[in-house]
Amino acid sequence: MKIVVRVPNWIGDVIFALPALDSLRAAFPSADVWLAGPAWTADLLAGGAFAGRIVTAAAGGGLAGARAAARALEPHGFEAGLLLTNSFGTALAFALAKIPQRWGYRSDGRGLLLTKGVKPVDRSSAPHMVHFYLRLIEGLGLPTLAPEIRLSVADAEGEAARAALEAGGADPRRPLAVINPGAAYGPAKRWPAGRFAELARLLQDRRGMDVAVTGTAADAEAAAEIGRGLARPAVDLTGRTTLRGLLGVLARAALAVTNDTGPMHLANALRVPVVGVFGPTEPAATAPFHPPSAVVRKDGIACWPCLYRECPYDHRCMTAVGPEDVYAAAADLLG
Repeated sequence: MKIVVRVPNWIGDVIFALPALDSLRAAFPSADVWLAGPAWTADLLAGGAFAGRIVTAAAGGGLAGARAAARALEPHGFEAGLLLTNSFGTALAFALAKIPQRWGYRSDGRGLLLTKGVKPVDRSSAPHMVHFYLRLIEGLGLPTLAPEIRLSVADAEGEAARAALEAGGADPRRPLAVINPGAAYGPAKRWPAGRFAELARLLQDRRGMDVAVTGTAADAEAAAEIGRGLARPAVDLTGRTTLRGLLGVLARAALAVTNDTGPMHLANALRVPVVGVFGPTEPAATAPFHPPSAVVRKDGIACWPCLYRECPYDHRCMTAVGPEDVYAAAADLLG
């Protein structure tokens, strides 16, 4: 049996879906299981069980996007498809690709496109996303494994990360703190860069840590603000790493501090101690899944959780979190 799984469109959600993928493979041990998703999926999961079995089928708008995804899928002759996405468009792509068996949650009005639909989970109970995906597997009548999320880094990737960090001025004799100030979801998820800068100073002054800043090229300005005023310059890696390169850097860290975004879950999958700063989103659904980890957020914010990409007010859910709050959580993890 040849099965394709349409993975989610966000890095964190792909990480959360890994236990569901493990359960699917255990339920169909002789099946040829493939993944379909954004192009970066192949980079993220390189070297694992799905290497060489990933079809690029990025989400596109409307009928044209569904047709483009179907064209990528149809030549592979998949016999069954599991949708970990919830959109009508991805289900339409499976139907247009003539995949005979189509499984997923009956969401977004797509029930008629599914050959086996599962009643959506009541999200008001805020199940963690790991369990959201596992409940889909259960709803299909399949057994599930105990959830375990783990990624690994090849020796060559670790060595490349070491070289990049040392070239940027990091001393391998000092513990490394990786700070990730961005969030692709939108600015509402971003703790102010000035707060990250104050935290970086605390980590240097009180813990003797070196600091590396990661993110996309769009985070370069935040990295510059974080680096200003430090006794030892931060290593600026914004826009300079692939996903595998970022994993290599995180694997060398003693601590990662990040917003509620993909790198938080990458660090957690490597078992690097990670502190996540949360604003408009619900930690019960998207917190790091494994210890050692901590979440910092402020209670009593009347408009929380809003899930907005941009705050229309004063961003109080984030500005109420102070550097000392995050440092205290980091200190608890560091011991």
